[in-house]
Amino acid sequence: MSQASTMTAMEFPVYGNQFPFDEWVFIKTNFLISGFHIVFFLTYIGTKTLIKTTKKPPVNLKGKTYIIPFIFLILSALIIITNFGFLVDEFTRPSWKVSDYNISDLLIRTKVLFIIPLAGIVISTSYLIKSKLTASKWLFLIISIAVFLIFLLVLKNPLTEKRNALGPIYLLLIFLFYPKLMNSNVKTTFLLFFSMIVAFPALQFLTHVDYGIADLISNPSLFLRKNDLNLGYMSLNYDAFINIGVVIEIVEENGLSYGFQSLSAFLFFVPRSLWLSKPDSSGLVVGDHLIERYDFWFANLSNPLVSEGYMNFGYFGVFLMAFLLAITIVYFLTWLNSKDYLKKAIAFYFAMHLIFLLRGDFTNGFSYFIGTLIGLYIVPKSIIYLIGIVLDQKIWVSKKN
Repeated sequence: MSQASTMTAMEFPVYGNQFPFDEWVFIKTNFLISGFHIVFFLTYIGTKTLIKTTKKPPVNLKGKTYIIPFIFLILSALIIITNFGFLVDEFTRPSWKVSDYNISDLLIRTKVLFIIPLAGIVISTSYLIKSKLTASKWLFLIISIAVFLIFLLVLKNPLTEKRNALGPIYLLLIFLFYPKLMNSNVKTTFLLFFSMIVAFPALQFLTHVDYGIADLISNPSLFLRKNDLNLGYMSLNYDAFINIGVVIEIVEENGLSYGFQSLSAFLFFVPRSLWLSKPDSSGLVVGDHLIERYDFWFANLSNPLVSEGYMNFGYFGVFLMAFLLAITIVYFLTWLNSKDYLKKAIAFYFAMHLIFLLRGDFTNGFSYFIGTLIGLYIVPKSIIYLIGIVLDQKIWVSKKN
């Protein structure tokens, strides 16, 4: 709405990112979006029928109801203790100030380690649901979940994390604790609509505030100093459509990247200091183009999957992105229907993370999800597997003796 009002108020219409309106670019953008949706829909419908659900035997919780949540409690506490200095810096650092930590360090801390308490919540909740417990075990799990929630709130809150990461996490908690609120497409759509229209812009009060926590506590009026709530609705948070047109212009001028641009996502873990020619994320490419050509003032912008595909392989890239997205969603549907609650959690998280991934850019959306996949699934599964080996070994030794 803000972009439309800006355009109608000018003799030569421009979008909110200073990109000029062009009828041909507008038509081509809609054509690319339509093609993406058609390929996605056909692929999704065609592959969804191939899903086969396998019933696995129930998980053996003997000896694990206490020890696994307890180990994750200890691990979560150690993460907070060893990252105390980092957390203090994040709580006191205004949103405009760049973090002193490098990107790889931030990714490991915030996307992998800080998600461990959430894994503890998922595991403890699965034990509550899937097994008949004594009163003492039930009480232990309830207390464990409460402590995990406190740890999670310390590590994942609006003062230390951006909204794109907080949304999937806290929606996952709703899914775990009160699934009836999201057990149909209508309910889920309504909740997401409310989140995007009300909660998402409102959270900008905290995630984009220009002051540290000490200043905010001593003077709460600073929350309203820049009218951040209004900015949440009138900013470039919803610029994805426009930036497809920017990418069309970039491709017309520079040609296709033929997959080179996507390497910034798939090889995100390679430090730029070791790979000097590593491509910038596509959102940065879009921002730099607008700064250079149209005197824009902000570099790191969104770039949806549609234009990610077009930037790499043209029309074929758009259809390829749609095909791969449909295959990925169908695959995670098998995880969502699994009896394994860690798989359920990852599948649901991915569904909510799609809001950020589809908006782009792909490098950030992909790397953030891989970090969460490691912290919420791979690391917990590895720990549980090792604990199982130890417990089975102890049982075998005790039987032998």
